[in-house]
Amino acid sequence: MTWNDREVACDESGSDGENLTGGNTDVFAHAGVGLPVDAAAACVREIRDRIRSPAEEYKANHLLREKHRAVLEWLLAPDGPIHGNAHVHLVEKEFFLVDRTAHLLLGDTAEALSLYRTGRRTFGEAGWREFVRAANRLLRVRHDGEPSEPAELFFRTVDDLRQAHARTAVAPVLDGLAAARSRADDYRAGLLAGPPLIPPLNPLLPAIVRTAAYWSAGGREVRLVHDRQNLLTPERIAWIEETARRAGIRLVGLRLVVAGEDPRVQLADFLAGIARKLASDELNRRADPALTALLRPYVDPASVWGDEAGRAALLGKISPAAPSADINSAV
Repeated sequence: MTWNDREVACDESGSDGENLTGGNTDVFAHAGVGLPVDAAAACVREIRDRIRSPAEEYKANHLLREKHRAVLEWLLAPDGPIHGNAHVHLVEKEFFLVDRTAHLLLGDTAEALSLYRTGRRTFGEAGWREFVRAANRLLRVRHDGEPSEPAELFFRTVDDLRQAHARTAVAPVLDGLAAARSRADDYRAGLLAGPPLIPPLNPLLPAIVRTAAYWSAGGREVRLVHDRQNLLTPERIAWIEETARRAGIRLVGLRLVVAGEDPRVQLADFLAGIARKLASDELNRRADPALTALLRPYVDPASVWGDEAGRAALLGKISPAAPSADINSAV
């Protein structure tokens, strides 16, 4: 298959649905692998031969075990089997949440990075946790309590933070959030009429659009093959394709497959799981620099990542700004 007609297999790791602050993971990863099927199958066989686990289904955690480090290094190495033919888009979940909150309440995401970096330093750990939990509840589509409760909680939290940090650098952003009650009420009222087609807190759909953008750079056409996901209904696949078209991305199709039946998707699953774990280690200051260096060539520069030190480590350079989810999301 030539670059003019490329098929890329995809999978994700770290999906907790709309729960961005209290789930099992703090990083979401979406990987794409552009190898031919036969080359991918040979790579999967080689991994199995090197690890020799009795497990029927191999996952990323097999390669992440210390006793199999040599296999992990072989897979990611510059002369390894996927180098130059794989890519991973990373999403730091708390920054994604702040980005989506700024989009909803402030009308754009220009203040998201400042709020994320300055706010978490200013509020302290307890204050920051209270803020992001309230924001998560405000934007979350599913809610079983009183319809007005998420907005009441969020704006009460914002008012408390305004009083406590009135003369700090983050005060203007808090003032802007406090003045946006009508936007929040309209959003919550809209949810009562029915859930939106695109859940604003789920990073999978914009990540797929971004993956298509990466692989179609230079005007190449790309087809995506994706592991089956309940979220990927025909209506949402149509949204992905239409969003890509409007952005000038040459995505010519997206089809779903069973991961175990396509070795390319299995490799994408490996890479997504590996990248999620290594990126989370960077975020939590427990990284292995050698493994981060091996991952770096695969990481999308447009990853939605607010943590400055982690971004520099994962991309190998200091970036003055972190891309917004609005780069690839019409939510």
